[in-house]
Amino acid sequence: MVFSIFSIVGRRDCIRTAFRLALEKLHHINKRNMCGIVGYAGGREASEVILKGLQRLEYRGYDSAGMAVLNDGMNIIKVKGKVSELAKLSKKKKLNGNIGIGHTRWATHGEPNEINAHPHTGSHRNFSLVHNGIIENYDVLRRNLEEKGHLFAGESDTEVLAHLIEEIHELSDIDFFQAIQQALLQVKGTYGIAVVHKYHPDRIIVARKGSPLLIGVGEGENFVASDASPIIEYTKKVVYLEDEEMAVITRDGYEVSTLKNVPLTKEVHELAMSLEQIEKGGFPHFMLKEIFEQGDTIADCMRGRLIVHENRIQLGGLEGFVDKLAGARRVIIAACGTSWHSGLVGEYLFEYLAHMSVEVEYASEFRYREQLIDERDVMIVISQSGETADTLAALREAKRRGAMVLGICNVVGSTIARETDAGVYTHAGPEIGVASTKAFTAQVTVLTMMAMLLGRQNKVLSDAMMKELVKELNNIPKKVEEILKDTSVIEEVARLFTYAPNFLYLGRSYNFPVALEGALKLKEISYIHAEGYPAAEMKHGPIALIDEHMPVVVIAATDHTNDKIISNMEEVKARKGRLIAISSNGQSGVGRLAEFNITIPETHDSLTPLLAVIPLQLLAYFIAVNRKCHVDQPRNLAKSVTVE
Repeated sequence: MVFSIFSIVGRRDCIRTAFRLALEKLHHINKRNMCGIVGYAGGREASEVILKGLQRLEYRGYDSAGMAVLNDGMNIIKVKGKVSELAKLSKKKKLNGNIGIGHTRWATHGEPNEINAHPHTGSHRNFSLVHNGIIENYDVLRRNLEEKGHLFAGESDTEVLAHLIEEIHELSDIDFFQAIQQALLQVKGTYGIAVVHKYHPDRIIVARKGSPLLIGVGEGENFVASDASPIIEYTKKVVYLEDEEMAVITRDGYEVSTLKNVPLTKEVHELAMSLEQIEKGGFPHFMLKEIFEQGDTIADCMRGRLIVHENRIQLGGLEGFVDKLAGARRVIIAACGTSWHSGLVGEYLFEYLAHMSVEVEYASEFRYREQLIDERDVMIVISQSGETADTLAALREAKRRGAMVLGICNVVGSTIARETDAGVYTHAGPEIGVASTKAFTAQVTVLTMMAMLLGRQNKVLSDAMMKELVKELNNIPKKVEEILKDTSVIEEVARLFTYAPNFLYLGRSYNFPVALEGALKLKEISYIHAEGYPAAEMKHGPIALIDEHMPVVVIAATDHTNDKIISNMEEVKARKGRLIAISSNGQSGVGRLAEFNITIPETHDSLTPLLAVIPLQLLAYFIAVNRKCHVDQPRNLAKSVTVE
């Protein structure tokens, strides 16, 4: 990126302006954020509902937090740091009132501070606004507003939106709701916003484009939130806002319209999640709870789909679409992060079990390449939240080019669930820990069932092979529970290597993506540098790193690659690398080479990722705990990246 600073001696205004513009481009402070929004209108103390809601949304952002409560005026408090700091300040300030909005922020660039924290106001502080998303043309809007006399406290694009609304409202003969409409028609980018005005103390105005928002429908009270976790304690009835929709929410009801003021009637959905699912349930961290839930979540994912007594797979979400999927010229799987690793496992499964051509794409790169995709292809998008911005962009580009798009996601009613042609829910329940665990195994379970279904459709899988796979898949939840019964070896490894500066993860075939996932988990929550490689690629560079200080995690769990992986282990051993093996109980030769051998139950080769990943999740967890890291809220990360 190139910056030009005016080199005019004595022209301080020019230098100041150029420097500010350079900083805007350099930092994008608050311009790229994945945040949590909660609002309340009813008979309860709004601050209590908002604080509890923000604590449950904190996995969406924990750099700063704030809230605005209406009661004979506008009361705003903001802090740098976690929601717990906001709670302390709220207790001192004693905010009273029955209507308000709150926000917890995560930014990818720029140091978070109180000024850039939400809510934001205009010059006259008559209203407050919280925002999730990106106002891409904020710099142009800001310069125009500055020329009109607006003064800005910080560098936030949200503050620009607040001033724009104020400018339109004060200069036009329109009401406040219409001023928000007019402002949103001028902005480019994405937003989920909630606004309260001190002269309209009975309402919250909300709008959405590209950033999720839902309305919680209660009795004599209503809510707004980025997702369902803050409101499940009070109501299970929700209304999902679509792009370019707005709503006015009061304690007595809500009205929804388009951005161009066309009234809408929205369907009320019933939430399937429960309050217990978003509590820790006695575990010290959500991540550990979610690791230990995987026996149940895999079983839930298969329930009603794996028909054991008939040796078949039934995926109702794909009914009417299987023929086209099975006959596709090519399947393209698009995802990000952990979901991308799930997709890589899916590639092996589809190729082996269904003999289908598969490519796995980073969703963040997909639409920036010259895409050779058309109606002969099928795209499968994978996202835990169903709101991942890059994955949504890939989905829309594929549809624009005529391809059928299927989805695999966890959140009912999410944008991906609504915009895909068909798909399969993972039914893993809420995942609060930022580092995905049960999402990975649930996604791989769905991909396994899809591959089996397509294998039968394409007449690749014999009756005997199908019977074996159905039996083995049905036993996976019990085998996960077996791994979790005794974690002592993993804890010992974690103690020994807590302060290792680097890790290397190696796997072959189905377990190469598991090596990538294991390395990602360690990086995410313990901040240790780790890399995953196909085991044979070690000789093409990474072997230079191996010495007596390098822990090397080898996933040696598939029979058909056993001899090769043992050869790779011999190479590590010869260079004094510290070998940690994940192997099946019957895996011969591994134990004599590995310094530590963590065993998992035997299963069919194609199903080993569902078991092999569990020890890697636990290893990352125990190392992070030993290092006193924030396991559930690792630095610089947020759960779902809903902006590009």
